[in-house]
Amino acid sequence: MRRILLVLITLIFIGATPIMAQDLIQDNNNGMIVRISEVEVYPEYLEEYLNYAKEVAKISVKKEKDVISIYPMAIIKDNTQIRILEIYKNEEAYKNHINSPHFKKYKEGTLHMVKNLDLVDTYQICPENFNKIFKKAK
Repeated sequence: MRRILLVLITLIFIGATPIMAQDLIQDNNNGMIVRISEVEVYPEYLEEYLNYAKEVAKISVKKEKDVISIYPMAIIKDNTQIRILEIYKNEEAYKNHINSPHFKKYKEGTLHMVKNLDLVDTYQICPENFNKIFKKAK
């Protein structure tokens, strides 16, 4: 009986985890999408990939009012490991971004360069600092 009860409680919590995570994201991100893209690039394409990443970052932040951050960074220990801090005002801003000509150019142009891609959605731990850091968010 205890074992059945333990299994039921575990299933309830496992089932509730996505809902609880979604609540955290909604409460702490004020509807924004805050993501870290983890990109691994084939070494032979690194320079070319970095040019694409710089271009899409500049254009996205400049031309898309609801794209708060597209901030690509390379890991010092292994510069084929790229991290991109992406912040969108809302879901609509994200959808507009991935449908933009400059994002499509980046995506299509770099597809063969990317060895691995993982999109890591996050939530803010200290949301009150957000507007101090990101002026565009105001």
